[in-house]
Amino acid sequence: QVQLVESGGGLVQAGGSLNLSCAASGRTFSSYAMGWFRQAPGKEREFVAAISWSGGSTYYADSVKGRFTISRDNAKNTVYLQMNSLKPEDTAVYHCAGGKTYYSGSYPIEYDYWGQGTQVTVSS
Repeated sequence: QVQLVESGGGLVQAGGSLNLSCAASGRTFSSYAMGWFRQAPGKEREFVAAISWSGGSTYYADSVKGRFTISRDNAKNTVYLQMNSLKPEDTAVYHCAGGKTYYSGSYPIEYDYWGQGTQVTVSS
């Protein structure tokens, strides 16, 4: 059974940084793309970033480009999201997602496993 467990969320002031982690188990981690999505109260789930199976390709939402960095360590079965210059509008529950193949993009249908999420709150 595939499991994705996020950690690293918390409360931070605007302009601050957080580094989220997602530990994966239950399948060959290095064979699949990974992604991060977020959902704020009363809003739709929103794509944040994706990374290919090898880490060689990354893709970001325009709203986070230049501030967030997705990376992965296949030896540790972990994907990361480094978030800098955080803004109050970044407040949401952040979920990592396991892709269906080597490359996955911005659509939730491209992912078949989801973590429970970690809360990120940015105060102004």
